[in-house]
Amino acid sequence: MRITNYGHSCFGVSSAGRSILFDSFVTGNPLAKSIKVDTIPADLVLISHGHNDHVMDAEAILKRTGATLLSNFEIATWYGRKGVEKTVGMNLGGSTAFGEFRLKYVVALHSSELPDGSYGGNPGGFVVEGPEGAFHHAGDTAVTMDMRLLERHQLKFAFLPIGDHFTMGVKDAVLAAQVMGVKKVIGMHYDTFPPIAIDKVAAQEAFKKDGIELLLPAIGSTIEL
Repeated sequence: MRITNYGHSCFGVSSAGRSILFDSFVTGNPLAKSIKVDTIPADLVLISHGHNDHVMDAEAILKRTGATLLSNFEIATWYGRKGVEKTVGMNLGGSTAFGEFRLKYVVALHSSELPDGSYGGNPGGFVVEGPEGAFHHAGDTAVTMDMRLLERHQLKFAFLPIGDHFTMGVKDAVLAAQVMGVKKVIGMHYDTFPPIAIDKVAAQEAFKKDGIELLLPAIGSTIEL
């Protein structure tokens, strides 16, 4: 799998000939000015919840690429009304197929409101199972007991928020990784705004103490896992 960091919680995953994009927020991110949104590839766009720092560029990307949107029912319906043609609305615990992939919408403990004030449905995260293994994108969340259930997916890695304040911080993210049974974590939702600035070296050391590798790829960079 090739993983590209577009900043904040926006990551692209390329696997089995498909481009999967999570939480498309780029143009509003002061740290992602080098990213050209109109070049980001997508066959499938996954949105964890409705906050603007997760959806700002979704409409433009969806209409440019013709990608399928997968999110909760309320968000999928909202984008359908905005002219997005291919939407899949889900709810917590549900799963669906997309080509060779199986996608499950799982619990996240947060809130969700769309940019116009509309109700954004239940926030969630995603478990993606495909030919190159399974992984988890947690969206915005606190650590939860439900994360224990994710261990059965034998996750190759997880995208976890580590910025604290609005989501879990480093300490709770380490606990989340432990209960999921993952040894590789890609950190997200940090440094974008002053309340979520972190000490990156200290964060990596905190994960390392528990035998977990915290990866913090630079915005615009691509890694392989």
